[in-house]
Amino acid sequence: MRSQFQISSLILIAAANLALSGPSCAVAQAPAAKITYDDNIRAIFKEHCFACHAQERNKGGLTLDTYPKVMAGGSSGEVILTGDVENSRLYALVSHKEKPEMPPMQDKLSQAKIDLIAKWIEQGSPENAGSKIAAPKKKNPALMASGAVGKPTGPAAMPEGLLKQPVVYTARAGATTALAASPWAPLVAVAGQKQISLYNTDTLQLLGVLPFPEGIPYVLRFSRSGTVLLAGGGRGGHSGSVVLFDVKTGKRIAKVGEELDAVLAADISNDHSMVALGGPSKVVRIFSTDSGQMLFEIKKHTDWIYSVQFSPDGVLLATADRSGGLFVWESATAREYLSLRGHNGAVCDVSWRLDSNVLASAGEDTTVRLWEMNDGNQIKSWGAHGGGVFCVNYAMDGRLVSAGRDNTVKSWAGDGAAQKTFPGFPEPALRTVFSFDGKRVIGGDWAGNVRVWDAAEAKDVGLIPANPSTLAMVVEAKKADVVAKTPPAQATGAEAAAAQAVVVAKDAALKASTEKLTAATAAATKAEADRVAAVAAAAVATAAAKTATDANAAAIVALKVPTDEKVAADVVLAAKTVAAKAAADLAAVDKAASDKAAADKAADAAAQLDKSTKSAAASVAAEAERVAAAAVVAQKVAALKVVTDAAAVAKTALDTANANLVVATKAVETMTAGAAAAVVAMTAAKTELDAATKAKTDADAAYAAKKAAADVAAAALAAAQAAVVAADADKVAFDQAAGKLDVALKAAQDQLAAKTPAMTATEAERAAAATAAAAKATASKAVADKIAALQAELVKAQAEQKAADDAAAAKTAAATAAKAAVDETQEALDKAAAERKAFAEAYEVK
Repeated sequence: MRSQFQISSLILIAAANLALSGPSCAVAQAPAAKITYDDNIRAIFKEHCFACHAQERNKGGLTLDTYPKVMAGGSSGEVILTGDVENSRLYALVSHKEKPEMPPMQDKLSQAKIDLIAKWIEQGSPENAGSKIAAPKKKNPALMASGAVGKPTGPAAMPEGLLKQPVVYTARAGATTALAASPWAPLVAVAGQKQISLYNTDTLQLLGVLPFPEGIPYVLRFSRSGTVLLAGGGRGGHSGSVVLFDVKTGKRIAKVGEELDAVLAADISNDHSMVALGGPSKVVRIFSTDSGQMLFEIKKHTDWIYSVQFSPDGVLLATADRSGGLFVWESATAREYLSLRGHNGAVCDVSWRLDSNVLASAGEDTTVRLWEMNDGNQIKSWGAHGGGVFCVNYAMDGRLVSAGRDNTVKSWAGDGAAQKTFPGFPEPALRTVFSFDGKRVIGGDWAGNVRVWDAAEAKDVGLIPANPSTLAMVVEAKKADVVAKTPPAQATGAEAAAAQAVVVAKDAALKASTEKLTAATAAATKAEADRVAAVAAAAVATAAAKTATDANAAAIVALKVPTDEKVAADVVLAAKTVAAKAAADLAAVDKAASDKAAADKAADAAAQLDKSTKSAAASVAAEAERVAAAAVVAQKVAALKVVTDAAAVAKTALDTANANLVVATKAVETMTAGAAAAVVAMTAAKTELDAATKAKTDADAAYAAKKAAADVAAAALAAAQAAVVAADADKVAFDQAAGKLDVALKAAQDQLAAKTPAMTATEAERAAAATAAAAKATASKAVADKIAALQAELVKAQAEQKAADDAAAAKTAAATAAKAAVDETQEALDKAAAERKAFAEAYEVK
């Protein structure tokens, strides 16, 4: 009995567990269960949150007792961002990651409940089991911006590939209702009827047209980063809104506001998170750009709101109205910060200085006023335009520009000192801005004239059509321009070719003259070199002749001394010879006398011998003197011969030098004559070259003038031809845009048609599987009722149920996947249809 009881108890427990779990066990084993508001989350809110956030107790504007109210959020915006847990404020508060921690004065929710809320948000925040799971909300990259006021990194945003077909073209443009200039790029936006035209402020070329089917744009603003263009406007007494455009692509990023009248004033915050707008409703509304939900309403104004602008740092918001109301608000809370009193009429416009410390206001009381933001004191006021000031704008460098009823646009220094008054309009000037670099001023008047001036010189640069021509008109005009410019280009080209032929001929003549001058110059140079060489040789010969003359004169002088000495020696020798002969004769006589005396033994023989001896000695002495004198004569003869020979050599050298001097002198005369002739030839060649050079210069000048004219005409023709090509390309791009949208729509429709049967089949299979699973569950429950006797059958039924549940789960997953595919295709179809509809509405295409 005990054993039977134990077995029965086990069977009953198993049956109870099976009955309690039912199909949910099978689902738990399948892909993650779908968490919904109705089934899972509302119970948590009811237990912990309804005391403050249900029915009339909606603290902070947040109500949690119904799904739509949960998703709508509170006064500070959305609290649930589908698919984005970390950025969903409700999750941040209940998980105590942000303050105020919720629920207040209670313990923190259990982690299981917090995780369930997180899982619900992550899965798409569905309302119930049959809800379509919305795609996760992702922040638009085009709205991502830092809070910095300075120039963003990378190239400044400029339009790329935008269509240039106007939505509306009329013979006359409407009033210039709005102008805006990019803070970092040569780009200006001009308002028109149901459109916004974008122009390059440097080239004044049209870059694109943005459709604004909402009506007339009454306000245009570039974001502080220059990547987003805000357009606010609509139809008077009918509707109004604000549209945000991506500057680069021209695509719409967001649309906020559903006013019952046109929006007259609007701006976007520096971080792209908020848009403020106002108009005839007298209410300033601030919206979230992420969700499109209204964050704040400001109801302080008593008349139409004319201007709204966030401070560059995003901290403050200035608003102005038709009755002179001028206020500054905290942008994060919409609390009043300052009330600025001073204008005696409508405040038409406001503009912030770049540092956010000074606000400029323009009024119909003719004044521009400057206000400081510490205490709201007026620091400057001056009469700017007779009849009223409609617009005022700060430049990046602190200068101001204004427009008024006196038909003029004026620029001012930061302290209000007048700088320039620009040429007047035929009608009141409504709008004006500086270009991004402050070098140009753009202004528009009541008649739709939009002019561009040089800011420094106040001179006209050109006109910008506020009402651009249609692409077909542009193509025809450009073609006509090409036709008109072709004959002048051809004529000036022919004239330039003729002038070039003259240049070629003159160039040949110049070349020949240059070659002739070169040859003459070379000949003159050689002749001069030869003359110089001859002069040098003559100088050498002259020096040699002088040297030889001097040497000959010296030799003659040197010859006189030995000649005189030889003559004197000859005289001495002759005298000595005579004396020697006389002494010899006397000695002979004396010897003969001595010999006779000795022979005669005369008494005087001794004396005679002595006399003979003395005579002989005298004769010997005389002979010695003669011999000495003869020796001297021989010496003088030898010396005279040496000097005579040297004189002969000097005379020969002198004759040779004189002969060489004669030859050198003749050569100098010859070379001098040749050099003079060469100089004459060179001078003639130089004269000829000068004439050829002048002729070539004149021909070059004539050709340059003709070529310049031809180049201008050719460039104008080429530009006109390029303009035709560009206009054709713009027209083709516009025509193709409509065709592409039709193709995309058809493709999406075809895909939807192809995928719908598969979804239907899988859904039928899922329903059949669910029916089978339900039948098995019923059978399982019946078996459980008979569990005591049918244990084996219970096990079998459980197995069959599990198999059926698995099949149902698989079919459910397949059905979910098929439905997701169909939903994705449906979204693509909806998107294509929306784009096609927007295009058709913008351009009134049927």
